[in-house]
Amino acid sequence: MTSPVNPVEASAPAHQAELWKPVLLRAAAALAFGAVTVFWAAPSETGMSWAGGAYLLATGAILLWGIPLSGFRREAAPGRSMSAAASVLTGAGVSVLILQGSLLFAVIAALGLAAVAAAELYLGIRFRGRHVLARDWLASGVVGLGTAAALPFFISLGPHALLGVAGGGAIISGVLWILAGLSLRHDARTPAARP
Repeated sequence: MTSPVNPVEASAPAHQAELWKPVLLRAAAALAFGAVTVFWAAPSETGMSWAGGAYLLATGAILLWGIPLSGFRREAAPGRSMSAAASVLTGAGVSVLILQGSLLFAVIAALGLAAVAAAELYLGIRFRGRHVLARDWLASGVVGLGTAAALPFFISLGPHALLGVAGGGAIISGVLWILAGLSLRHDARTPAARP
């Protein structure tokens, strides 16, 4: 495993051993939302708002929790950018829960997803080769931007199509993050615990 970040921006190494927890929790939230969107045949606008809002809110909260574990101080530029993006996503989740409708869902969810995707692309490019999640951030950023860009084109098709687009992006990113989380969990085991 490579060094997480340069020493000026890194927190205590003990936090790095716990990085797998928010990564796997994010994967679980994405895959659960994706499964709901796959098996829900005829969602209403209210159902779409509740499912999508809960997913955005949960993902934003998990990202906020995971910032210190990723080795970034919240007051440093990388931590500030991810904190801002995760806050936007959390706010988007709350907004989607309260303000219901296909147009509002598409626009607000797209803005929240795009904010996180842009922050992940920034971190992936900036820390390429120096952080264990750099490649995952790049891939997740591309998926997030693609999902955010596609959502507005499906407004007229209703809740089922909007949930399908959002759920498709969630499934792709969920698979990415579960692989990353399992790799981190494997690498975090202490040498004494290895056979």
